[in-house]
Amino acid sequence: MIDKWEIVIGCEIHTQLLTKTKAFCACENRYGGMPDTRVCPVCLGLPGAMPRISKGYVELGAVAGQALNCNIAKFTKFDRKHYFYPDLAKGYQITQYDLPLCTDGYVDLPFIHYPKDEQPGGPRCRDKNFKGEDCIVENSGSKYRRVRIERIHLEEDVGKSLHLAGNHSYIDYNRCGTPLIEIVTKPDMTSGEEAALFFQNVREILRYVKVTNGNLEEGNMRCDANINLNVWEDGKLYHTPISEIKNLNSFSKIKDACAYEAQRQLKEFQEDRQEFNAGFKVTMGWDDDKKQTVVQRTKNSFVDYRFVVEPDIKPFTVSEELVKAAAAKVGELPEAKRQRFKKEFGLSDFDVETLTASRDLVLWFEEAASKAKSPKRVANLMLSELLAVLNEKNETINDVQITPAHMTELADALEEQKITSKQGKEVFAEMLASNKKPSEIIKEKGMESVSDTGAIEAFVDQVISSNPKAVEDYKGGKTNVVGWLMGQVMKVSGGKANPKEATKLLNEKLSKL
Repeated sequence: MIDKWEIVIGCEIHTQLLTKTKAFCACENRYGGMPDTRVCPVCLGLPGAMPRISKGYVELGAVAGQALNCNIAKFTKFDRKHYFYPDLAKGYQITQYDLPLCTDGYVDLPFIHYPKDEQPGGPRCRDKNFKGEDCIVENSGSKYRRVRIERIHLEEDVGKSLHLAGNHSYIDYNRCGTPLIEIVTKPDMTSGEEAALFFQNVREILRYVKVTNGNLEEGNMRCDANINLNVWEDGKLYHTPISEIKNLNSFSKIKDACAYEAQRQLKEFQEDRQEFNAGFKVTMGWDDDKKQTVVQRTKNSFVDYRFVVEPDIKPFTVSEELVKAAAAKVGELPEAKRQRFKKEFGLSDFDVETLTASRDLVLWFEEAASKAKSPKRVANLMLSELLAVLNEKNETINDVQITPAHMTELADALEEQKITSKQGKEVFAEMLASNKKPSEIIKEKGMESVSDTGAIEAFVDQVISSNPKAVEDYKGGKTNVVGWLMGQVMKVSGGKANPKEATKLLNEKLSKL
């Protein structure tokens, strides 16, 4: 009788890098185009072709490592991983085996709490040297679930197989030699939701530091989920065999595939009593139409790959200057910015999630907010006005002509009540259309409010004397009439009376009647 069970998941994420050229040759690195037009003897592995490391390849790998809290190796090398597949032209892949570029990193995920009946084992790490409580960390009052990264290694991508209608398959070798990093985690995740959230966070971070486009539809990032179960039966712990579900390229697929595979393994354990074998792994695919995993092949051990040191590329050292430059390119990451914005600017979770959607957007916001009298008002303007326009036009922050200085000036005009919120919308629209500064537009349209106390007092006196019934209602306890009287003040002033000063004077005069 099974007492309880839990899912054990580790991920391998393959990410294409944003280099200009391929990993080991001068062929252009980009997506799409006519098949087999961006290839050369090196990326096709023709006899006598000699690979050469792209400097930008190693640099971006180090940036990824710094962004994911890894140690960067001072000495590393490339290896050959042998296996047969039609789209692997050379019959081997240039990768890194025992000396990867990056090791011992981590990603902290916003903490997910699971009811006990959904996750009987609870969120715990499976390593005798890693205490369970170390999985949960706190920062700025928020809880995070720590997923450890074992390694990030450099490798090249393979070609793309195209299976068309009928019995024909074609291969496009344009992708051969595309620079990749492979991010390998420890088995620290306990559900498909956590695995999907991990993939989502890694994608956000790597896109933020401009390591990858992260376009899932183009295959820029793909996730292999390694999954098995811990099963407690009659007080004894069993481990099921590991399944590796290949090439998951969406958050929903990761979640659904892991959930299905967990149930499949549980059923298999109950029926066949299959247990974990360190030298055996089943490679699975995910059939998204049928919503089930399918067996592709089996692996017995790493010996199958016959790893050898890559003879055509010398081992190399990574300079301290390269590591420092990589760290400088990372800077403050999105989650840290979100926590800081909430604390310093009083923004909501929704506000900070939206404003940190891309590096360009958040840097634009920070520049505007840093010089404004009210950063929160800048945030509100961007969320309610600017982003609404960008979404409608399907544009990004890089497509607008106005600068952060425009937004700062408009926010300050509203904060100082030089213009009303309704006028602010009009100024924003004109600013976006003409690229004029808010101060110019306010002056041209005669919008600037009257702040002179004597002039505002005259407007207030006029309204009080012209509305005796409203004044009597106020004296009778109907205090809500103040809002109506304030509307009359704005009307007689042509909307130019400073609302704050006018409200103050109106209340003072009414209280003395």
